[in-house]
Amino acid sequence: MNVLVKVLSFSVALILIFTGVAYVLPQMEGAAPEETVVDVGELTIESFVAMGEELYQGKGNCALCHNDLGRAPDLLAFDVTRASRERMADPRYQGAASDVEGYLRESMLQPSMYVVEGFGTKGSGDAESPMPAVDKPPIQLSELAIGAIIAYLQDKDGNPVTVALPDAAAGNDDGAAPALPALVQSAEAAMAKYGCAACHAILQSAATLGPGLNDIGSRQSIEQIRDSIVNPAAVIDEDYLVMMPEFPNMTLGELKMIVGFLAKQSGDQS
Repeated sequence: MNVLVKVLSFSVALILIFTGVAYVLPQMEGAAPEETVVDVGELTIESFVAMGEELYQGKGNCALCHNDLGRAPDLLAFDVTRASRERMADPRYQGAASDVEGYLRESMLQPSMYVVEGFGTKGSGDAESPMPAVDKPPIQLSELAIGAIIAYLQDKDGNPVTVALPDAAAGNDDGAAPALPALVQSAEAAMAKYGCAACHAILQSAATLGPGLNDIGSRQSIEQIRDSIVNPAAVIDEDYLVMMPEFPNMTLGELKMIVGFLAKQSGDQS
């Protein structure tokens, strides 16, 4: 009888422990992305520029391509203001900007308005840029963030910052709590959300910045595919020098959909 009581007590204790652990561990499924809320009323030019530098190196993913590896112009290696003026005067320029600030904003939102020679999408004759628009997924920067990066690019070379500080009283909503993103319902929608086709050949994309994914299921296991998304720096293909960004805001549900879809890609078009 004593043995039975001890066994039952031990079993109950284990159940309580595992229940407690389940409540303590974070629940990833369907987790909403967290955004940093900025008090625009407290911004100064100095903090605005500092924010731009942080975004350039971090969330904006600018430094992933704009570096000395040759995938895109190394913006930190030359005077961006002077180069912007030269490019606006180039006959190949198709945009409508009339000043440096406008050109930089346009180059982030409509990167194909001017493509630096040698950096266009393969086969486009430098008429099309492989760079995604930064106000759309996967980067999806706000107007505040775009302005901060422009301010940083102007300031880093000692040029005047022409970007006006955002005015909270004018109804700028970048300082407000962001709305929750809509939940995606398919692997294709999840891949569009995170801009997979901007770098990889998948779906209707023929992008070459990253390895092609149309036959990834025949080359990698489900575990390898998952690990390459969760920890992209673990294994780097030497033929592709652009580092794949991490996606800390990707939910477990989105990850499962993408991995499941890619695991079925065998390259067989029949």
